[in-house]
Amino acid sequence: MDYDYLPDTYWRSQVDRIKETLQKIADREGAVSTGRQIPEDDSLGIGTGKRLQMAILFLDICDFSSWPSEEAEEQTLILNAFTLLFTELIRIAEDYGGVVEKNTGDGLMVYFDDGGGEPPESGSKRAVAAALTMFFTTYNAINPIIQQAGVSPIQFRIGIDHGTVTIAEVGAARRFHSMVAIGTTANVASKILDVTGPNELVIGDQVRVNLPTSWQTQFTQIHILQSGWVYKKSGHYYPFHKYTGRWKERL
Repeated sequence: MDYDYLPDTYWRSQVDRIKETLQKIADREGAVSTGRQIPEDDSLGIGTGKRLQMAILFLDICDFSSWPSEEAEEQTLILNAFTLLFTELIRIAEDYGGVVEKNTGDGLMVYFDDGGGEPPESGSKRAVAAALTMFFTTYNAINPIIQQAGVSPIQFRIGIDHGTVTIAEVGAARRFHSMVAIGTTANVASKILDVTGPNELVIGDQVRVNLPTSWQTQFTQIHILQSGWVYKKSGHYYPFHKYTGRWKERL
């Protein structure tokens, strides 16, 4: 994977796999059933954790709650659109060496640890590169497909921060359990979404300083005087930045 631009070979492979996903959606049309089944989980070590330097990416679909979804046909359209979207977004995250921790139904939470990816690279650079690919792919490949089906173009926002995080297993053995990111970085990455608009990428200052110098020129600072986040040593507010760089359009 090249993190400095979107390779043509990767873009072509994306288009092909999106077509495959679309075909799978068409093949299973009518496969929605009623009822509920809760799978049993094996016992796992609860309360264990690992401290890592990483970037955390939060993605949130904008205005999802306002979509028409009362009728069965409307619900099916949304189901198909989200299946197409999230199948590809998760693949993009994994292609950039990310680990998808949560798919909330209308959003994602992804970890990018420092030194991960192929080739190895900082979590900040891989997270920003993945975000740019997510925006590019949705605008150029996914939205044109779902618009033909009568669904409004999907818009989402992304927030990313970087720092030391403890990734831990919490819950109850043989019952509900999940991974959780413990640390200020995870809280900040989530709260960044509060100041992020549709189709915007906002990063914390620790992401900015970990990006290549040429990438750092492609943002504008957002002053959030009442954000509540400050550096303990200096007492200065922790700044957020709107990242305005995007991959170039394909001819």
